[in-house]
Amino acid sequence: MKKTLLGGLAAIALIASAAPAMAAEFTVINNSSVDLHYFYASPSSDENWGEDLLADMGVLEAGYQATATIGGSDECIYDFKFLGPNGEELIVPDIDICTLESYTLTD
Repeated sequence: MKKTLLGGLAAIALIASAAPAMAAEFTVINNSSVDLHYFYASPSSDENWGEDLLADMGVLEAGYQATATIGGSDECIYDFKFLGPNGEELIVPDIDICTLESYTLTD
């Protein structure tokens, strides 16, 4: 009986460790005076930026908002990088996307 219980616990642990990567969805609110042309995000532990999260929608104009989805990772702490039309750059480190409902940019 003890061996069966231990085997069952091992199977549960294996299934839990094979859980799919999570996806985070939140609203990006552009309350700045600059149109956003690119928005990149990557886990803070990664030195490379991910894909442009605005690629499908184009430009996020000043005064507007959009929904962003980050998937493919089980990490919660991300860095954000925003780029404007004239090379304006804003890097925001250590954002917890697991609890994030919205992110607002201001001047």
